[in-house]
Amino acid sequence: MSAVREQLPEGRYGRSADERADRRLKILGAVLGTGFLAMVAWFGYDHIAEQKISAEVIKFDVASDSEVQIHLEIRKGEDTTGTCTVRSRARDGAEVGRVDVPVERTGTTRIDEVATIRTTAKATSAELVQCAAR
Repeated sequence: MSAVREQLPEGRYGRSADERADRRLKILGAVLGTGFLAMVAWFGYDHIAEQKISAEVIKFDVASDSEVQIHLEIRKGEDTTGTCTVRSRARDGAEVGRVDVPVERTGTTRIDEVATIRTTAKATSAELVQCAAR
C-alpha cells in the first residue's frame, strides 16, 4: 500500500496567504512602532530644549496662617535670567497665595532659593507653577 500525503510538498506552491499577511502586519507594526518612538523622542527633546530654566520644590513649610516658606532648586544656563512662579493652596484646593521668584544670579547653573508666599487663608500645600526665561 502506498502512503497518503496529508500536506502539500514544501516549496512547491509558494507561501500561503496567511503567511504573507502575517509578514505584512509585522512589517507595518515595526514601521509604525519606530515612527511612534521617533515622534515621542522629538517632542521630548523639543520640550526640554525650550526650557531655559527648570526648578523643583525641595520642601515647603506652612509658617503661619498667612505665610508659607518654599525651598526651590533652580537649574539654568550660566547667563540666563527669568522668574519662577510658585503658589500655595488651601485644603479645598483654592489658590490662597502666589509669588514670582526672580532668578537673576548669573555665572552659576544651580541656585537654591527660599521664597515666602503670603497667603489670604491657611495653606496646606505649595507648588511650582512654571519657570520662564527672559
